[in-house]
Amino acid sequence: MTWQVLNPYDQECIGSVELVDWPQIDRWLDEARALHEDRQARLPAHERIAILQRASVLMRERAETLAMQIAREGGKPIIDARVETSRAIQSVELCIHELFASGGREIPMDLTQAGAGRKAYTFREPIGPVVAISAFNHPLNLIAHQVGPAVASGCPVLVKPAKDTPLSCKSFVEILYEAGLNEDWCRFVPCSDEVAEKMVTDPRTAFFSFIGSARVGWMLRSKLAPGTRLALEHGGAAPVIVDDSVAHAKVIPPLLKGGFYHSGQVCVSVQRVFVPRAELPDFAAELAAGAEALTVGDPTNAETQCGPLIRPAEVDRVESWVDAAVQGGGRLAAGGKRTGSTLYQPTVLVDPPDDADVSRKEVFGPVVCIYGYDDVDAAIGQANALPYAFQAAVFTDRMSWADYCVEALAASAVMVNDHTAFRVDWMPFAGRRQSGLGTGGIGYTMADMSEEKMVVVNAPSSVR
Repeated sequence: MTWQVLNPYDQECIGSVELVDWPQIDRWLDEARALHEDRQARLPAHERIAILQRASVLMRERAETLAMQIAREGGKPIIDARVETSRAIQSVELCIHELFASGGREIPMDLTQAGAGRKAYTFREPIGPVVAISAFNHPLNLIAHQVGPAVASGCPVLVKPAKDTPLSCKSFVEILYEAGLNEDWCRFVPCSDEVAEKMVTDPRTAFFSFIGSARVGWMLRSKLAPGTRLALEHGGAAPVIVDDSVAHAKVIPPLLKGGFYHSGQVCVSVQRVFVPRAELPDFAAELAAGAEALTVGDPTNAETQCGPLIRPAEVDRVESWVDAAVQGGGRLAAGGKRTGSTLYQPTVLVDPPDDADVSRKEVFGPVVCIYGYDDVDAAIGQANALPYAFQAAVFTDRMSWADYCVEALAASAVMVNDHTAFRVDWMPFAGRRQSGLGTGGIGYTMADMSEEKMVVVNAPSSVR
């Protein structure tokens, strides 16, 4: 069996990958466990560093090819695909940096009489075989965030890419091989969902890394073998609180970027914007004008700012959600129409109903909702009312107001005067509530993929 890879813009086939069956994965899991358990087979840190350094060089040499592959298989505009490629290269280099910065620590023992005369220190060991399942929306950098730390930490890794975007994952794995990594340390595992579940829940899996929908992530977590550690990264419906003290010109551009980057197919995309009710008409008109000015089309064209959604069914879903919100009383300020099988106009909705899908679920499409508020506490309450909590934002010229919102918002990160989708690859990146479990970011993932071991030495008294 194969996956046919379609260009989401024109639905033309641009490649295919052969699926791996369970008997092969079963053998690979046996190999991964044996590699981990054979201490003589483990790669010393200097070899891992050299492999990652060579991989970084190869990626830089092929940066434009990798970016075009992202645009063609994932629909991300080429200007943003180039940024993703640069970030993926930096992610690999961050793995190297973390290896230089990593190490154990001394534990003081003489704080009580019971510990006196002893010395203690810690060091880190690889956790064991890693199974990673990834998402389509950042098909190269997400893989770098899951596979790079595993290689750096000395863990064998099996990686299942998203069905829509396996080519970037395959390219990354092949670059690691070309850089000197033996294939038994990293396996490219396109497979059916049923086989993937069997792989994830196998007791040989020591760590499970998942990026995708909350429904699938929490389901797989409930079936993990005892002892398997994990990290889940899902999504949310990111809120933004706008103060009446800030000029709209400072707010509109970052909201356009954070809301319509990759046509809203980002787990922390701007989705719900709360503005003072008196400013709502003007604010909505300005945001709508900005949305209507965005160029929608072929992601391989340099002028395109918003490309297609990943598949036609996603346009069907977004269209139905927007139509239902308008029928329920929301006002359409911009967009609201499909312009092709996978193209949907950047859309701005004003005061959609609280119980509409666009208000209570992750849209994962080019839709930004604006709500008027009379009291900031009511806006914060509405922002916090969902079972998701990831990144949030506030815009203000008053630091005291920002501090108040930062403390009150249910979020793992709050951006002040920036959009909710801001991220650099070394910062902690984590969803609360149903938005995820554990913390992403290169250094944090490497810590997850290793375990701390302590040594306590009962040192004899010195002889004089």
